[in-house]
Amino acid sequence: MTWHGEDTPRKDADLLLLDQQICFSLNAASRAFGGVYRTALKDLGLTYPQYLVMLVLWEDGTLPVKQLGERLRLDSGTLSPLLKRLEAAGLVTRERSPEDERSVIVATTPAGRELREGALAVPRRILAAAGLPLDDLRALRELLTRVTANLDAAGA
Repeated sequence: MTWHGEDTPRKDADLLLLDQQICFSLNAASRAFGGVYRTALKDLGLTYPQYLVMLVLWEDGTLPVKQLGERLRLDSGTLSPLLKRLEAAGLVTRERSPEDERSVIVATTPAGRELREGALAVPRRILAAAGLPLDDLRALRELLTRVTANLDAAGA
């Protein structure tokens, strides 16, 4: 890697500075978002991963566990306990598909659908806490989506 107008050994050393690591910045931002989400979701009685499950179900309706996992980028070992807790809370149901016994279908219950109204305040709280204009956050999301796709392709 060449750096125009700068001493290459010095610039190479800079590559190893913690503050230069995009992964660290993303992780720090993710942890900060997690803290704000914990507070925002407390009244709903949901954890952040449970909230993500509910978002997908509110958006897509009834889904097989496999498709739900694909949307959330979660494996079944992570998703199954989340669904069990949501089912125990009366927010979702899990039933075997009549067409394919191997497939489990997840749907929201009436209580789960009702929870959506209370959840409408969450994105507004996150937006306010982020302290950025909506257009900046949309641009950031688009950049992160592109970065994720590129990293997925590089890791394949």
